[in-house]
Amino acid sequence: MHDDGRYDDPRVTGSAGDPVSRETEYPNWRPSEVPQSPPEPGRNAPTSGVPWPATGEGRDGTDASSRPANASPDARVIPIRRNPSASARFEAAAAHPPASGMVPDPRPAPDTPALAAESYPSAATEAAYVSRETPTRDEDDPPLAMEAMRAVQILNPSGEVTMPRPDRTRVMCVANQKGGVGKTTTTVNLAVALALHGNRVLVVDLDPQGNASTGLNVPHHTGVPDVYDCLINSVPLEEVAQAVEGIPNLWCVPATIDLAGAEIELVSVVARESRLDRAITAYPGHFDYVFIDCPPSLGLLTVNALVAAQEVLIPIQCEYYALEGLNQLINNINLVRQHLNPRLEVSTILLTMYDRRTRLADAVEQDVRNHFGDKVLQAVIPRNVRVSEAPSYGQSVMTYDPGSRGATSYFEAAQEIAERGVKEPVSRNA
Repeated sequence: MHDDGRYDDPRVTGSAGDPVSRETEYPNWRPSEVPQSPPEPGRNAPTSGVPWPATGEGRDGTDASSRPANASPDARVIPIRRNPSASARFEAAAAHPPASGMVPDPRPAPDTPALAAESYPSAATEAAYVSRETPTRDEDDPPLAMEAMRAVQILNPSGEVTMPRPDRTRVMCVANQKGGVGKTTTTVNLAVALALHGNRVLVVDLDPQGNASTGLNVPHHTGVPDVYDCLINSVPLEEVAQAVEGIPNLWCVPATIDLAGAEIELVSVVARESRLDRAITAYPGHFDYVFIDCPPSLGLLTVNALVAAQEVLIPIQCEYYALEGLNQLINNINLVRQHLNPRLEVSTILLTMYDRRTRLADAVEQDVRNHFGDKVLQAVIPRNVRVSEAPSYGQSVMTYDPGSRGATSYFEAAQEIAERGVKEPVSRNA
């Protein structure tokens, strides 16, 4: 094919070479017909009786000017099969072929059909366009943003009093004779949550294991003044309490291994059941909350805590064994109320280690709520690995990972306890 549109067709010129495809089209002449020489006499004669067209006219009446310049005058034109879509694309692209030796102009030709204005959005349309994957204001914020918001809410960096302070000191005993239900974890995290939001809190570690002291990063090795000295040697509580590092308004009375022998030594002491009560009452400072972490037993240490407290907070693990020993704990609380501390009341029940994937957790929750009613907090503490990791770093989950589900749940529980203490004073009929 030449630049001017001419081509050498072996069927017309008789030159050698490869045949031209029947679908090849060229500008400036009709691409649907290809010239062909008339048949020899006796060969391929038309059977329809239609004579071959004249020299200047095609068989279908077309003008001979549409033929190639090098076509034979007596060549006949036969229809060829074409691809309409391919032809349209080719014709649009080759409407103005460049001349030989000319550099193509990158600008579009003047008569090139311009694209519709609707093909490209205007500036206003682009500004108004929002991807479907972009969340709107009505949707929830991203998880990281929500976690950051919870962390700021829990840590309360401004130091403002965001939780109501009670009119009197609330002494709460965290007790349950079953071990592993979350007594220490509940004590530490509730105390930190209340202290971070403007309340003055004292934690008394009455468990010889000293886990509450570990969770608050308070030294409790042998030789450190601890609660044992207060119970046995009548040391004032202010000389034993230590300020918790990094948490304002929070103090802790640690426990050492010496406390393990305190129950035996208290047997011969006069008024052995009220030793802790007298130590707390003699404290010169004022606290909004005093949390007493009890050991997993019903011995003299737990009895001292029940006598010193006004309220009992019972953490209940959402399993059957936790319910089995709950009846015995309630009976002991009733005995202490009748003989030693008439102001003692079970004011708060907190469900811990809740696993929403199991039906057992739902069944235990329903049983506890049906039995205790409004005493059960609406906040439920789920199983969360962050709660278990925090003590290994000497922190509570409130400061270790304030955006976690465990920290959020304990924060809600602390807020609920604070609001209950202001709205309704604790009474025996509560």
